[in-house]
Amino acid sequence: MNSVDAKVVLVTGGSKGIGLACARQFVAEGARVVISSRAQANIDAALAELPGAVGFAADLCDEESAAALVQRVEQEVGPIEVLVNSAGAARRSPPQDLTPAFWRAAMDAKFFSTINVLDPVVKLMAARGRGVVVNIIGSGGKVAKPIHLAGGSANAALMLATAGLGNAYAGSGVRVVGINPGLTETGRVAEGMAADARHSGISVDAAVERSVRKIPMGRMARPEEIADLVLFLASDKASYITATTITMDGAETPLV
Repeated sequence: MNSVDAKVVLVTGGSKGIGLACARQFVAEGARVVISSRAQANIDAALAELPGAVGFAADLCDEESAAALVQRVEQEVGPIEVLVNSAGAARRSPPQDLTPAFWRAAMDAKFFSTINVLDPVVKLMAARGRGVVVNIIGSGGKVAKPIHLAGGSANAALMLATAGLGNAYAGSGVRVVGINPGLTETGRVAEGMAADARHSGISVDAAVERSVRKIPMGRMARPEEIADLVLFLASDKASYITATTITMDGAETPLV
């Protein structure tokens, strides 16, 4: 038996991209998987390829909706033992178009869509003396990019929250870790490439080529590669890893 077999795993943003890749991995390993998304149609489409999984629609930018999701999973499926936060992405914008409202929306879209779920779940985990939280964050929190300042700030805040909560709950049997994917072959990155193209006055293909050229490994990551690390971090093989965020960007930002 592997270390996630039969465990209840909640994957937010689990209907597409990295979240869906994570859900697939956990299903294959025998976990009891729950996915969430804002759109029920997206959940239904994802569940068609996730045998045995269930899904609940929720707007995680809303604190009450997120709390209701957690309560429903705990009551209808079981105690959440692994939480993978993959929901939320902030829109990109040229710096001259930023406003206080845009910055606030970015925090809601990325930071609070994670925290609103993480906060109640980590407390339940601590009360039970076990659990793992994996936050899918983003390398934009490490390096400031002109069209990703608001979202990058939200990512940086999540990195600090990951380190701080990992430290705070280390003695309670709960681990909190993060992953910073670089460019990954997902719909969200495609939208980001379109925004980059508009900002630079070039075609989307040219924007993609320019971005990939900066990656020493010569390609974007595949969602399944991010999911591989998520599965490892959620397993007993990573039992001494907490309060840290791991960058997966093909060596694009070789930072200490």
